[in-house]
Amino acid sequence: MSAAVLAGEAAGRALPVVAGVLGAGGVAVAALPSRVRMRGELRKRWRTWAVAAPLFLGAFLLGRAGAFALAAGLGVVAAGEYARMAALPRGERAVLGTAAVAVPGAAWAAPGALGLRTACLFLVAAAAVALLSGDTETGFTRACRTLFGLLWIPVPLSGLVLLGDTAVAVGVAVAFGDVGAWCGGTALGRRGPLSRALSPLSPRKTWAGVVGAAVATGAALVAVGAFSPALWAAVLVGGVLGDLLESMVKREAGVKDAGSWLPGFGGLLDRIDSLLVALLLTMVVTL
Repeated sequence: MSAAVLAGEAAGRALPVVAGVLGAGGVAVAALPSRVRMRGELRKRWRTWAVAAPLFLGAFLLGRAGAFALAAGLGVVAAGEYARMAALPRGERAVLGTAAVAVPGAAWAAPGALGLRTACLFLVAAAAVALLSGDTETGFTRACRTLFGLLWIPVPLSGLVLLGDTAVAVGVAVAFGDVGAWCGGTALGRRGPLSRALSPLSPRKTWAGVVGAAVATGAALVAVGAFSPALWAAVLVGGVLGDLLESMVKREAGVKDAGSWLPGFGGLLDRIDSLLVALLLTMVVTL
């Protein structure tokens, strides 16, 4: 059975799980009393989830072409947000935007072409614009930030094409893990050992949130029939590190969010930061 068919079947299995959780979440958010401080924010987030979930699952129902379109679309927007935060000039932005389409495209059309050759091309492409412009002041910084962006965004998103049905499970599990982390942090993170911050990069992220994410990601993988210890660990660790990684980028850039257009979240990178590293680690343990 082809990977495209398996991915479509996985999306079909995940659909009732996601719909049920969204429905229950919608009822819970609608019932929140007005005195709840985050009521408005939670409602915005639920509406964003209600739009994003069908788009994500629907892409896989269309097969590998749909997975490519999803990866390329996410990549172009995320690359633009990253380029703005990293203060990259126009040439480097063009490199990132091109790679955001080309790398998932290669994963779709010629997956065997990805490998050491691609890594070498990334290094050359990341440095080429600064080299040709003769930038003696910030050329190295530009090249490093461009290379990081290439490894952080297009490469992981190619996993949406390469991983097939596993990509569906990872996407669902990461989404559940984000909600579980918030619930765990809210319920268990006020006092005690679990209230300790994970990192100064994001003081509001606590070990209680990790516990909540661990439970939620495990439950999601079981619900969609994809649980294994290695996959669960990849999704959990990837989700935690991905969140902290974007926090590091934003702190150096001096911004609160990667954007302002996505209700309840900020920018697209604020929504998919955990997914990027989770996909990367999943490729490491499964491919």
